[in-house]
Amino acid sequence: MQNLLGNVRKAVQDYDMIQKGDKIAVGLSGGKDSLTLLHLLANLKIFYPEKFELLAITIDPGFDNFDTKYLEEICNKLNVEYIVYPSHIKEIVFDIRQEKNPCSLCANLRRGILNSIAIENGCNKIALGHHSDDVMETLLLSLFYEGHIHTFSPVTYLSRSNIYLIRPMIYINEPDITKWIKKNNLQPMNKCCGKDGYTKREDMKNLIKEFSKTIPHVKSNLMGAIKRSDIKGWKKFEEKKRNEVTNEK
Repeated sequence: MQNLLGNVRKAVQDYDMIQKGDKIAVGLSGGKDSLTLLHLLANLKIFYPEKFELLAITIDPGFDNFDTKYLEEICNKLNVEYIVYPSHIKEIVFDIRQEKNPCSLCANLRRGILNSIAIENGCNKIALGHHSDDVMETLLLSLFYEGHIHTFSPVTYLSRSNIYLIRPMIYINEPDITKWIKKNNLQPMNKCCGKDGYTKREDMKNLIKEFSKTIPHVKSNLMGAIKRSDIKGWKKFEEKKRNEVTNEK
């Protein structure tokens, strides 16, 4: 916990993710990433000097075996307010639209609902469980399928909703999350969607794994390139660090 929590605190401080008085909604899907994020922020809340509130929100997509009782128990143990919002995402994506590649539409619908519920409950920020592997996979997806260099920022301001998205786990590797989940005997929610594990993102994940076999530092090299690039939100921090070092001299 301490190692992961240290990485979260560093990311929060590096990118000014949390200010005093924030009310932060955690997007709690029930997967290992969101479960880890919830525990880390609940623990950060105890000692972090900038006091903030937490709220966990789960969007029920409408699958028959989507059970949130376990998530409710976890939130109760962590003393975090919990909201489950029933939706018709499964019906829209699979029954009405019959999407062959449903992930993009599903994600957009979930994000839109999450933003609305967070705002309705007085939140000014939404915390998402993206980790460093997600950052790199998104970069490769953009490069290979869209033809430009892009990935999500540590902090994103949504001007239409007047709300911020923060990603406190960007310094944490996915294998470390998996180890922590197993060590603490947490049970991520069973996958309900038949498309899980058969996506383009999964292809990028496997590609990075293959590269890692012959290029040991491929992950650190990719993250370094992102931080030094012109991608919005990343280079700004790197320039800030360089200026601080120059001023100290």
